[in-house]
Amino acid sequence: MSGGFCTRIEHVDTDATGIVHFSRYASLMETAGTEHLEAHHAGLTAFSAAGVDLVATDLRVTYLNSAVYRDVIVADTRVDHVGAAWFALAVRLLRAEPDGLRTPLVTGDLAFAAVDPGTRRPVPLPAPLRKTLRGIAPDAAHERSGTPSHPGPRGATTGHLGHRRPGARTPSPPVHRPGAGP
Repeated sequence: MSGGFCTRIEHVDTDATGIVHFSRYASLMETAGTEHLEAHHAGLTAFSAAGVDLVATDLRVTYLNSAVYRDVIVADTRVDHVGAAWFALAVRLLRAEPDGLRTPLVTGDLAFAAVDPGTRRPVPLPAPLRKTLRGIAPDAAHERSGTPSHPGPRGATTGHLGHRRPGARTPSPPVHRPGAGP
């Protein structure tokens, strides 16, 4: 996974309770994902230049912890799958803590399909972009072998939805509130 995305939570991101509204995480995940793609010359700009649009076809989010106003959010993003006409990104959003550690907030997957801009019908990924996407998916071999490719916060191994049985439940973590201790 790679980082690069960093943002600060603003007042507009929060709800009446002072925490980031759950719907905001989807937008932050998409922004982190598209920024990752742009950094590797496989983003919306490259697809547009190739005469292809991208549409989101699937979004899966697992909520782990809350963020509040002025928290700094960073992301780990990777290309998780590349098919003939679609690809998937795995995204983790984390809160950068003052002690340098990172607390996972959400983990999830975004799938994008290539479509013709005029007809909105599916089309194959342009071959050069498919090759580029496959080239920025180095963690895939590690995942297939069962080898953790990326240590999580505080030394734990964490992953995305693919590392758990679908529908598996995990205990609810405590909610991070403004002014509350760690």
